[in-house]
Amino acid sequence: MSGLDSNPFAAPVEVNPFQDPSVTQAASTGREGIDEYNPFSVGGQDNGSNIPYSVKTQPAVLQPTQDPSPQAKASAAQAELLKQQEELEKKAAELERKEQELQNRSAERGKENNWPPLPRFFPIKPCFYQDFNEEIPPEYHRVCKMMYYLWMYHCTTLLLNLLACLIYFVVNTSHGVDFGLSIVWFVIFSPAAFMCWYRPVYKAFRSDSSFNFFFFFFMFAFQVVVYIIQSVGIPSWGNSGWIMAISMIGSNLPVAVFMMVVAGFFTVNAVLSVILLKM
Repeated sequence: MSGLDSNPFAAPVEVNPFQDPSVTQAASTGREGIDEYNPFSVGGQDNGSNIPYSVKTQPAVLQPTQDPSPQAKASAAQAELLKQQEELEKKAAELERKEQELQNRSAERGKENNWPPLPRFFPIKPCFYQDFNEEIPPEYHRVCKMMYYLWMYHCTTLLLNLLACLIYFVVNTSHGVDFGLSIVWFVIFSPAAFMCWYRPVYKAFRSDSSFNFFFFFFMFAFQVVVYIIQSVGIPSWGNSGWIMAISMIGSNLPVAVFMMVVAGFFTVNAVLSVILLKM
């Protein structure tokens, strides 16, 4: 009876079978064996070495762009300033050139006319101012001077034509019409050529005027046609051309030769005019 509780009314004591010392010792021994077991160790025993583990890779990070150095910024800014300075210098030079041209044109109004070059005591004064080196751009000097020389050659041809028609009239008095018309052609066509095609082309080269160029081409083309007609030498037209010169060979050879020379002058005029017109 000593093994029984003295209080029969007390709650019964719960008995945990796992708290038995023999069971607890067996469970502890088995867990320790499982925890300490390393299947990769030699002979199934833990040799104390740790298995290396791989480091987790991190995602790629975009590196921020580096700003240019202050020296690079200064060099770029200096290059940009130099470029702007060059552009400004070019514009300034262009403006200066245009201003100089305007000054030359305005000063031209106050210049004294020098063409035609007449003596000071002569009652008629020069009518135009002409200076190739001052008024005509250098690239047009040659063409403009050739046009001037062609006009002088034109006047010389008309003067020789007047003399040839005079001789023709002296030899044969029935051809007075040719002599009279030759005087008219010399008096009218010499200044008319100067005013109608030489002066316009001079002003066109001087001021780069499209209207003057158009007027020159129109009048100069007409002048070429006139040269061709004059070189032919139609009778009673006042031109010592090839037809009139050949007709005089049988009657007066010296006069025919002189008239052939004049016809050659007219022909050269026509050829030179076509060449200059193409230029």
